[in-house]
Amino acid sequence: MKAMHKTVLAALAAFATGSLLVPQAANAQTTLTMSSWVSPAHHLTHTVLQGWANDVEKATGGRVKFQMLPKHPSAPPGTFDAVRDGLMDLSYVTASYTPARHTMPLMPELPGAGNTAEVNSVAFSRIHWKHFDKLGEYKGVKLLGVFTHGPGQMFTKKPVATIGDLQGLKIRTGGGVAESVAKALGTSAFVKPAPESYELLNSGVADGVFFPLESIASFKLETVIQQATLFPGGMYSSAFGFFMNEDKWNKLPKADQDAILKLSGEHIARFAGKSWDKADEAGLAALKKNNVKIVNADAALVKEVQSRSAPIIDDWVKKASAKGIDGAKVLAEFREELKKVAAGQ
Repeated sequence: MKAMHKTVLAALAAFATGSLLVPQAANAQTTLTMSSWVSPAHHLTHTVLQGWANDVEKATGGRVKFQMLPKHPSAPPGTFDAVRDGLMDLSYVTASYTPARHTMPLMPELPGAGNTAEVNSVAFSRIHWKHFDKLGEYKGVKLLGVFTHGPGQMFTKKPVATIGDLQGLKIRTGGGVAESVAKALGTSAFVKPAPESYELLNSGVADGVFFPLESIASFKLETVIQQATLFPGGMYSSAFGFFMNEDKWNKLPKADQDAILKLSGEHIARFAGKSWDKADEAGLAALKKNNVKIVNADAALVKEVQSRSAPIIDDWVKKASAKGIDGAKVLAEFREELKKVAAGQ
């Protein structure tokens, strides 16, 4: 009887201990670090990253939380390696900063992409997951989504009306397609991180910048430029990869992984795209408020940009083909997808 009594007590103790452990496991909390190489006020930081993080926290019932680092632990182009190596758990990088590594994402950066960030981002996301993901250009991290900013435009410290006005101008770009287009137009293009743009313009190191409208407000450039030259659909865009440290991803419970995946892929493409379109509206408002001259590029200049940009498109097609992708076919499919997304499909 004593032995039986001890057995019953042991069983009850085990049951009680187990019952205490269940809620603890269910409420286990993971805090992941995230970082942004633009300022806390930039919409990429406070709307895209922080907004997405808040949605994930709600979707996981508070089991997954995020802590924004006060300072980005690497130079912007080194973000991919920094996340892969665990300096932070989640961030993003633009393909323009890493064109040798992320070649396929340069496709939505080419001239003739979407008229809005949302259209471009969603169409790009569909093409990426269908054709590009298998190539492994984001191998080493857990890619959660891809998106782009809005149409890239030209902002200068002096009037620009013709291709002749651009010759020799010192234009800051983020690299990639934007740099190639700027050079094709005859400018003295150079690459510097976006957050340095105000000082580059203010000090005279740069005569102009290529940016989406959003960047005017985000980097407070409306006081150091005189003219905005707008092109239909923009001269370029910038594509972003949004990713997480792979080890941290693998350690998350499947339920939390599933919740995050529902907020990734096309969801984050549309979420980021919409936010960028709103930010572009704010940038346009900042230009008008500061009486910056806003000029729609005339037909001759638009045609010149298209003509000089054609080899850049051909170059991407060749690079895609070298990776086993039918570049011309996929680019045509992307442009059809742009029309579908714009039509609400």
